[in-house]
Amino acid sequence: MDTGKLISTALRSMRRIVAVCAVMAAATAECAAQSGEFGLWTSLGVEKKINKKWSVEAEGEFRTRNDARTADRWSLGVSTGYKLTPWLKADVGYVFLRDNNREDISLHADGSYNNWRPSFWGSRHRATASLTASVAAGAWKLSLRERWQYTYRPEHTTDRYDFDNSQWEDKTIKGKGRNVLRSRLQVDYNIPKCKVDPYASIETYNAWAVQKVRYTVGADLKIRKRHVVGAYYRYQSLYDDDTDNDAHVIGVEYKFKF
Repeated sequence: MDTGKLISTALRSMRRIVAVCAVMAAATAECAAQSGEFGLWTSLGVEKKINKKWSVEAEGEFRTRNDARTADRWSLGVSTGYKLTPWLKADVGYVFLRDNNREDISLHADGSYNNWRPSFWGSRHRATASLTASVAAGAWKLSLRERWQYTYRPEHTTDRYDFDNSQWEDKTIKGKGRNVLRSRLQVDYNIPKCKVDPYASIETYNAWAVQKVRYTVGADLKIRKRHVVGAYYRYQSLYDDDTDNDAHVIGVEYKFKF
């Protein structure tokens, strides 16, 4: 297949997946309004297999929130993986994140306004190290990934409005580091003679207590060996975060492998 036909096939597949995502988004809109907000997450990645054991990968991601009306985050990441055994893989990575932090309003005891900090863009740096164990049984594959994640937010100065003095002032947000253990259990099914592979997963975020749980169902479409297009629905439930909301997410992914 020449390059033009390959690109055309990829675009047709992407349009089908986007159409499916639109239907899924409409189906979850009412539920999102009642129990969280809706967002779209998109990613583009490239993966290079160096040999039978080593591989490297790069990925860019863009997220929205507030029913897909507000840009939430973009990121760029690189990682390398090594197969320790046929069933166990290790990887390490780095991600640069640029976040649109939500506005924050504080109140006095009597309910009157105290300070208002508008939303602002800030940077974070993230390092990860993972071990993924997998076992196959016929068309089914079960995998467990344990990932240590350290994220550092540098000190940042932004504007804040003081209602008591009716003036703007500088607000310094101190730098902060955070360790999290992410545990993901996933099951994949390889449909015979079909290029679409469905999967489902559950992932928990732990930092001395459960902070977040993600429930995901999706499918990957393989276009030849080098092109993979995927779509998924994800529900994210938060337990220990007063700066964010529960969310319903539709995701679209594309990866080029060589």
